[in-house]
Amino acid sequence: MSSSLPPTAPAWRNFPFFDAVPVKDAHDLDASPELFKTTTEISTIIASSAGVLVADIYGTVHLVNRDFQAQRSWIAYEGGRVSHMVERRGILVTVGDEDSTHTSLLKIWDLEKKASVPPLLRSTKIQSKPHPVCTIALSATLSHLAVGFADGTVLLYRHIDQSINNNTALLKPRTVHESPTEPITGLGFSDSKSLFVVTTNRVLSYSVSGAGSNKATVVDDVGCGLGCAAMDWRGHDVIVAREEAIYVCGVESRGACYAYEGTKSFVRSHLNYLVIVSPPITAKASAAYRTIRNFAARNSADTDITKVTVFDPENKIVGYSDAFTQGVREIISIPEWGDVYILGNDGTLVQLREKPFSAKLEMLYRSSMYPVALNLAKTQGLEDSSETVADIHKQYGDHLYNKGNWDGAMGQFVKTIGWVAPSYVIRKFLDAQRIHNLVTYLQELHALGLANSDHTTLLLNAYTKLKDVARLDSFIKTESRSRANANGDEKDELPFDLDTAIRVCRQAGYFSHASYLAKKYERHEEYLRIQIEDAQNYGEALVYLRALGGDAAESNLARYGRAMLDSLPEETTQLLIDLCTPNSTSLDVDEEMPNTAASTKALFSAGATGPSYLSYLALNRNSLVLDGTAGAPSIKTATAPSIKTVKPSETVSSPQESRTSSPPQTPIVPNAPTKRIPAQLKSPPKPLSPRLYFAHFVDHMDQFVVFLETVAQRRWGQSVDAIDDLSVAPETDPIDGSDRPDQVAVWNTLLELYLTLPDSPAVDPDAADPDGSPMRRRALRLLESTTLPYDRTHALILCSSRGYTRGLVLLWERMGMYEDVLRFWMDSPETGASEEVVRQLAKYGPTQPQLYLVALRYLTSTPSLLSRHEGHVRQMLEHIDKEQIATPLGVVQILARNDVASVGLVKEWLMTRIQTARVEIQNDQEWTTSYRLETAAKLKQVEDLADPEHPRVFNVTRCSGCGGQLDLPTVHFMCNHSFHQPRCIQENETECPNCVREHGVIREIRRNNERLADQHDIFVSEVQEGGFAAVASAFSRGILNMSRVDQVVA
Repeated sequence: MSSSLPPTAPAWRNFPFFDAVPVKDAHDLDASPELFKTTTEISTIIASSAGVLVADIYGTVHLVNRDFQAQRSWIAYEGGRVSHMVERRGILVTVGDEDSTHTSLLKIWDLEKKASVPPLLRSTKIQSKPHPVCTIALSATLSHLAVGFADGTVLLYRHIDQSINNNTALLKPRTVHESPTEPITGLGFSDSKSLFVVTTNRVLSYSVSGAGSNKATVVDDVGCGLGCAAMDWRGHDVIVAREEAIYVCGVESRGACYAYEGTKSFVRSHLNYLVIVSPPITAKASAAYRTIRNFAARNSADTDITKVTVFDPENKIVGYSDAFTQGVREIISIPEWGDVYILGNDGTLVQLREKPFSAKLEMLYRSSMYPVALNLAKTQGLEDSSETVADIHKQYGDHLYNKGNWDGAMGQFVKTIGWVAPSYVIRKFLDAQRIHNLVTYLQELHALGLANSDHTTLLLNAYTKLKDVARLDSFIKTESRSRANANGDEKDELPFDLDTAIRVCRQAGYFSHASYLAKKYERHEEYLRIQIEDAQNYGEALVYLRALGGDAAESNLARYGRAMLDSLPEETTQLLIDLCTPNSTSLDVDEEMPNTAASTKALFSAGATGPSYLSYLALNRNSLVLDGTAGAPSIKTATAPSIKTVKPSETVSSPQESRTSSPPQTPIVPNAPTKRIPAQLKSPPKPLSPRLYFAHFVDHMDQFVVFLETVAQRRWGQSVDAIDDLSVAPETDPIDGSDRPDQVAVWNTLLELYLTLPDSPAVDPDAADPDGSPMRRRALRLLESTTLPYDRTHALILCSSRGYTRGLVLLWERMGMYEDVLRFWMDSPETGASEEVVRQLAKYGPTQPQLYLVALRYLTSTPSLLSRHEGHVRQMLEHIDKEQIATPLGVVQILARNDVASVGLVKEWLMTRIQTARVEIQNDQEWTTSYRLETAAKLKQVEDLADPEHPRVFNVTRCSGCGGQLDLPTVHFMCNHSFHQPRCIQENETECPNCVREHGVIREIRRNNERLADQHDIFVSEVQEGGFAAVASAFSRGILNMSRVDQVVA
């Protein structure tokens, strides 16, 4: 019995990398897309760069979009059918039959043309043989087309692209393969140089270009059935699926082999995945595959199912596996959309939506499959230096560290340098047993130029701890020798007066010599004065200013900024951007400079100090740029784009996006004087204020816009082109309160420029939309932003002065001036202005009730408005009445100001109001009568209690406490309550137990009212808030007629 079971294959790890989502028709959410409801009429389906192409048995081709709705449909074969399709770079090749011919026709279509019917570029008969076409293949460069037949023949068409471009006929095809006993089951081109031919018994490769063309090479003696061969996702190898396994064949020989037994209907490649569809089988609990067993357990027995499995062969992962009861018609792989679709025989369409890469990593992390995660990241095209890969190495390192594999953990942590803080790794390996691993990490940190002074100190301590004298001496001696050779033990004195030498050279016209001295000995102001005022060498001055940094450049640019903008507007603007943003960069020393730039580079190197201790490390000298503080070279990771590349619609990436570690700090050797390198760009502790340079751009408005937009983007992460994602700011110092005025000034100025500057000539000034110009659109995006810090009052003045009504309406809404918005539409001559008034009233009326009176006055101003909005007027009257916005008299006064509104308009409303008023008056009268009767009864009771001439007779026979029969001794109270004494009441009790609580509450209320009578500030505040209601309430509580204590005493 064991012999009948399939042999054990290597286990594949199953992870749910895909989610199956049914695809519904865009117009009927209960059904699949209309195009796939009759799958029996579909002949072939392929994915293309323009969308999904679906061909039917009637010769029609449909191009569908993401919603699987047909965008274009055309009849490709009259009275026939389409059997095969293939598409590359917008060129569609179809093979089909027509009633007028007895042989297959090959047609070439141009899908890039947006016509309803794509242009037919070529049409030709394939051959006169009666054997059908099995498969076709088109090279990626459109240079070759291969057609395979059932009789084992393969025809190769050459120079398809040249025929299309030159409008010439197709060349006669060449027979490159013949095997009468082996039908062709698969074709594919490898890098457009080799052709794979797959038959039922063999896999061959033919060279289709260069020397040795048409030379056959038998790659493997294993073939496959029709549909079981596909090119891999890289387009290099062909994948052959047989019952026992899956083979990958290259041009020269067979490559990898993946064990996956079972019959295959067809295979398709999707990115790095391979989708395998098995033929229908009966689901049984004893099946070899878990998917089938699970299906049999959940459903009734003897059900035919089709199994679909998605593999990642390179990583040995099964990303999806499921069974389909109705069979599978086709697998649609659309790499451009990133998804794969399964079309069932019953017309159902299921989308396999791949999960995000982060979710995949979480699954692998839970299984501790970190090497697989690294391979998966490589398969996804992530670079080894990316943050995601670094995080995988960090997780892998932590895993190995917890298992005690220190060497392996350090091997992973080393690969995280530049992304993970060095302190995170260093703290793990501070133990003496792991000092060797710590040295490895610190050496790599120095080799990459990311170490600071603390790291250098720690490395030296590690050397001493290990007693590694050789490496310690090499490190120290190299550093000391370098400084000694560069500076010497004593500072040299100049043999001449420097100021005099520079002045004489200038007077004699030797500007290059004067600039040499000023530059070498760091007389920055003299050097710039020579270059700008004397030599007028603005390019050299710009290079020097960039090297100086913020402190010196601020004062010098304030003096020479306008002159430099007149000569070099783009370069000077870029320099100002760098100085006003936190991530200033230096000019690349290799970029093109003016004629004197060569001497400048020589002077920079001559004035530099000797190599630092980093010269001992294996650093690439060409990768260093002068960035950071003096004496601290750092690795250049990104070059800032020139001002030519910075457009208003683009953003500038900062160097910190590629590496955020701090630059290395050069340790200072005692008694060794330091010398500043003038070629280094010193980043100021705080970027300069851009407002300092606004006046320089008075004649350069285009550069002014670029300057302001780039500074806002790089300094604060703000842009009108990304107002939906302004929460992401550059990873620099957080924006403090001192930057707020600069931000407001920048955006106020940008708004004025957007509303002032003319558009480019390409913009049609007579366009229908007056706000459709690029500048006005940017102004509108700025005003619509809720995060850009512009001054709304200033913006309101600008929009008013420039006549920008759309901006005015938007600002009125933002500033809560809703009545101005309504009055704007009331004064508007547009035909739909009254409807807009009603819409605005519905929008702002709930929070601004006074707007209903304004709108009512407007809608009843003319008979035409009233006739169009009589229903709205009635609704407004009901709302005013419901919310008590105005009195009926006030509403009548509004309607009576002209003869537009008639009495019939408000007749029902007035009758309702009068009836309501009568009911209220009647209720008030009834309450008044009730209060008077109750007051009279109370006064009569008080009079009886206070009358000493008439004794009170008590006829009570029951105790108010226990309810029993009264017997002596008995206590009677004037409130008609009687009690046994001392059984129900004590002798010392002088108040009725049943009434004492009520009397206590009344006394407390009176005491509170007496206290409130002296708290005048509270009463005044209540009157301010409630008006007459507060005064009436005070009278009802007796506060205003309360006798003051001092008056009573007097």
